Amino acid sequence: MVINWFPGHMTKALRTMQAEVKNVDCVVYVLDARAPLACLNPEFDKIIAGKAVLVAVNKIDLCDFEKLEPVLPQIKARFGENADLVLLNSTLSGSGKKIFEKIEHLCHEKIARNQAKGISTIIRAMVIGVPNCGKSTLINNLCGKAKTITGDKAGVTRGKQWVAVSKNVHLLDTPGTLYPNLADEKTARYLAYVGSIKTEVLDFGELAICFVRDMLAQYPNALSDRYGALTAQGTDNFALAGVLEQIATARHFVSKGGEVDYDRTCFAILDDFRKSRLGKITLL
Repeated sequence: MVINWFPGHMTKALRTMQAEVKNVDCVVYVLDARAPLACLNPEFDKIIAGKAVLVAVNKIDLCDFEKLEPVLPQIKARFGENADLVLLNSTLSGSGKKIFEKIEHLCHEKIARNQAKGISTIIRAMVIGVPNCGKSTLINNLCGKAKTITGDKAGVTRGKQWVAVSKNVHLLDTPGTLYPNLADEKTARYLAYVGSIKTEVLDFGELAICFVRDMLAQYPNALSDRYGALTAQGTDNFALAGVLEQIATARHFVSKGGEVDYDRTCFAILDDFRKSRLGKITLL
């Protein structure tokens, strides 16, 4: 399926990042652990080139760590020698504190120079990522209270927000941003699954069929463990629609007249994935 979503505020966000990056000491790049490679935005590479980067792999409570772990060195290496990586669940109180240590390590030269001059150091970091990866939740975690707007959907943060998360660290929260042409269909699907693409632009029927196909290929027991025994007579759309009917029956989304509520079924399957009811999953 073809998915593309790049509203005007994302163009503005990229311009803001380009303007602000020269004023920051490092970048905190937030990825969703359920689809970490899909969350790597090539537009960001051009903007943050040469900057110290802390990769924050978020939502690890929802991921398949056995699949995630082997790709972590690859992700870190993407940003060169002046990069570090941290794993976290930003919804867990206090979990973001390790971010402070990593930022201080990345910026130790500036801190040392200022200490030698007797100057107090304020580290300014820009937080970036695709929509719904948990950037604002992470910043609120670091603050210990809600200072930014959050939501479990794409496009909540619309403008830049500078937040003092400690007396020595200020973070710039930027809108979740995709890139103008999601040419790779797998990447686009994965971003849609994790909620990085606005619901209103998606064909949930087609997306659910693609999701079932991907689950049967990568996590063959995930659907049956949730909905009971399922039989797929192939991987074409017609066969997978039959799987949706079986799931609808299991969830009682069938009317007394035997009519399947496909819309409700498709939304339910993706909601179950996003809320980890299908188990811990990482899509690569």
